[in-house]
Amino acid sequence: MLNTQVRFIYRNLPNIVSFLGVLPLCILLRVDAFVYLCPLIIYNNIMDDLDGILAKKLRLGSKFGAGLDNVCDAVSHILIVMVVGSHYGGVVLAASLLAAIAILIRVVQRVDPSYATGSGTPTNELMRHILLVILLHAFFRRTESVGGFDINPYLVAVFVLNAASMLVPFAMPHLIRAKTTSAKAILGVNIALAMALYIPVTVLPVATAFLGTYCYSFTVGGVRWFRRA
Repeated sequence: MLNTQVRFIYRNLPNIVSFLGVLPLCILLRVDAFVYLCPLIIYNNIMDDLDGILAKKLRLGSKFGAGLDNVCDAVSHILIVMVVGSHYGGVVLAASLLAAIAILIRVVQRVDPSYATGSGTPTNELMRHILLVILLHAFFRRTESVGGFDINPYLVAVFVLNAASMLVPFAMPHLIRAKTTSAKAILGVNIALAMALYIPVTVLPVATAFLGTYCYSFTVGGVRWFRRA
């Protein structure tokens, strides 16, 4: 009996990690839980990467696991988007609703096996952008010589751009996360995000790298697609 249970747990390790990536996000349902948002985004990003690494390294991938991963991404990412939109309200909330709809559409498309993958940006790219904009806002607010900035238009831009890039028909291969395929490189990405959170002076170069490669990839991919159309 014990061996059977151990084998069951082993075979479902990636699925268990997918669930564990979502469950702590329930904290965000509390009214005063926005302070936990950034650590939870990083945690969710790590667990989302970990389930894929386990499935690949241990050869535990399955159609069910892939579908479960997409559903868990949809639940966690829509929750994060709506928490941010509700916190800032107004036009940010409206833009967050647009992003939530785009996440749903992308997840439904990826669940359909006949849909061609490889185009657009993953939903967790939006999560990284939200994290970095919030951290940049906090960093500049603490810098007396510069002062703060109004975060609302930047969040709106992040929501609208990612809502579009999630659904575009062309690939965006120059994203940092798209370039990282090994476990060590993926670990490096998550370390960089954690450094941006806990070592404020690193947030500017980290944000520049992620947001810069996103804008470059979006522009180059769009131009190439337009020329072929």
